[in-house]
Amino acid sequence: MSAHRPIPHPRAALAPTAALLLGASLLASPSAAAAPGVPAPGGPGVKSTWTEADKTGFGTARDRRSNVWFTLQRGRVSEVFYPDLSTPSVRSLELAVTDGATFTDREAVDMRPATARPDARSLRFRQVGGRPGRYRVVKQVVTDPRRAALVVRVRLQSLDGRRYRLFVRHDPALNNGGMDDRARTVGQTLVASDGQVATALRAQPRLGASSNGYAGLASDGWPDLRDDHRLDRRHRSAGPGNVVQTARVSRVDGLPGRQRATLTLGFGRGVSDARATAASSARAGWSSLQRRYDRGWHRYLAGLKRVPAAAAPVRRQYLASALVLAAAEDKRNPGAVVASPSAPWVWGDEVPDLSSPSGAYHLVWSRDSYEFGSAMWAMGDEAAARRIVDWLFRVQQRPDGSFPQNSDVQGTPVWSELQLDEVALPIVLARLTGKTDRRTYEGVKRAATFLERFRDEETGRPAPYSPQERWENQSGYSPNSIAAQIAGLVCAADIARTNGDPASAQRWLRLADSWAAQAKGWTVTTNGPLSTNPYFLRLTKNGLPNTASPYQMGDGGPVQIDQRRVVDPSFLALARWGILPADDPVIASSLAVVDQELKVQTPNGPFWRRFSLDGYGETRDGGQWEITEPGTFTTLGRGWPILTGERGEQEVAAGRDASSYLATIAASANGGDMISEQVWDGRPPTGRPCCTAGEGTRAATPLVWSHGLLVRLAWTMQRGRPADQQAVVARRYLD
Repeated sequence: MSAHRPIPHPRAALAPTAALLLGASLLASPSAAAAPGVPAPGGPGVKSTWTEADKTGFGTARDRRSNVWFTLQRGRVSEVFYPDLSTPSVRSLELAVTDGATFTDREAVDMRPATARPDARSLRFRQVGGRPGRYRVVKQVVTDPRRAALVVRVRLQSLDGRRYRLFVRHDPALNNGGMDDRARTVGQTLVASDGQVATALRAQPRLGASSNGYAGLASDGWPDLRDDHRLDRRHRSAGPGNVVQTARVSRVDGLPGRQRATLTLGFGRGVSDARATAASSARAGWSSLQRRYDRGWHRYLAGLKRVPAAAAPVRRQYLASALVLAAAEDKRNPGAVVASPSAPWVWGDEVPDLSSPSGAYHLVWSRDSYEFGSAMWAMGDEAAARRIVDWLFRVQQRPDGSFPQNSDVQGTPVWSELQLDEVALPIVLARLTGKTDRRTYEGVKRAATFLERFRDEETGRPAPYSPQERWENQSGYSPNSIAAQIAGLVCAADIARTNGDPASAQRWLRLADSWAAQAKGWTVTTNGPLSTNPYFLRLTKNGLPNTASPYQMGDGGPVQIDQRRVVDPSFLALARWGILPADDPVIASSLAVVDQELKVQTPNGPFWRRFSLDGYGETRDGGQWEITEPGTFTTLGRGWPILTGERGEQEVAAGRDASSYLATIAASANGGDMISEQVWDGRPPTGRPCCTAGEGTRAATPLVWSHGLLVRLAWTMQRGRPADQQAVVARRYLD
């Protein structure tokens, strides 16, 4: 994925919404303690946003009966998805600890928790935080394999012998929006609803004093606790609006025998359904749920190929990547795999049209789906790879044979641009996975025919000119898009022959051969300013690479730039798929230019930026990416793990060792083994840095594509050739 995609330093300031809550609560006049039965006054509360994208955990049960997914960020449970992976329905579920007199600590702000996976073969997460010398909080998070419920096991341990109080704060954002929810207390359960989506939060031991209020107003339980360390202003109900629910967990004070609690958040189509789910899950008990959850993932991994010897040094990250790939597939819409369960930067917290309802990375791209499917095929989950092909052709494909830029998991298009690699890659994946049946061929033929009939917008001639290339902010002749279309047409021709359509096969092969012969002529400059040797450009606007043909970069980049000054490494697809030899002289000279222009060395190893003057990333001082005017140069794209993976695949194709590239990707993973879209590269000059050099930024984390590249590179190394290279293409152009 790509550019579909100023916050203070995360360790020095509150999260954006926390800051809003504190500011709003100072402006709101504190009322006297409300009677427990009184509805919360005011509303609707501050603007609902999503949490930041630097997730340290992402999990779900393997069982399809549990259509709930969770993320973790800054120690708290952040977005929880239900009923599908395009629909977040919880913003956060967070703990608070107080001594009742002098302090109240909030999990995401004060406890500095560390996240890890105690079982390398499961997506169960453990978080440990607290206040040194005072108390420790240990938390484990799973979902119920048999029900739509999130389950959190908590241990509050007093370190100084004093009694502490444990509170939970639930911020629902039901049905992908947080401004029209309703909340109330029913007995000892907190329930919330919005249309046909509802939640029910209960605890064992039970919840005690509780309140339902509006985020950022006096009725919000967090500023109430912060002000005097007690939950004074209690309200039985709130809404519609941006509601929050706060409650004390009874009989937990940190002393021996009073340390453990289990929180259960049930989901359903209505309040009664959610309450029943929560109750059933609570009766199952933590130990039973944990065993079932872990066993489901153990069985999944046991059904795959063994971890390849090439990945032995990074076994933990390899297993995590296999699990993330599987977890990112929607359970109600098999074959729909989202780009990420996060919404970075303004996609989640700033621009209303972009963040509410959430979209961006909670969507499905056919290009990303190819990357996921080829990795799953390599690691042995052949059924999942074939489900992806079926979903692409039966659900997402348009009647004219094209594919939308992206869609939700039900196939409804969201963004409207056309990218020709996204039309071609489903064909390539179909042949890779052996999906050559008549029904699949119907979709393949529509896609290949669309490529065949597409015209260059300027000349009107058939050409592999794409209205957008894979980084999604430029049109033109892209080496990557051209490679995808050539591979797509060759694979389509082979499937056509299988289905008794030799005429189409011959026509598509002639076109593929013509484009393969012209690929360099459209995209390789011999007079560019970056080298005296020929080199591939990121793209050409006019198919004439020896002309300046200036264009506007976007994302705050130059207003006009000579196309010969812009490079990216995506030409490597020509070698990976077998259209050009890996040792082609122009590829070699282009790699030298790319290394000079885009390579960044970090303590974890080398990464590459997407293209020259990329602006899709944090500011120099670590502030978040935001939409900027051309020529401002305020944001800077950083290094991408997927590009390290693709470079590793090139090294293998050229007969060289790629183990250092695999190690680099693995080293960029955070404590929960999640790999980001981008890593901090610390390029000077920088102000206060956002993150540790060579580790993830606040870009989309986990980026499922990053995990897919780790897996595919491991299998490329194991086999000694690109894992997704197909002989039908390579024989035609390399032999």
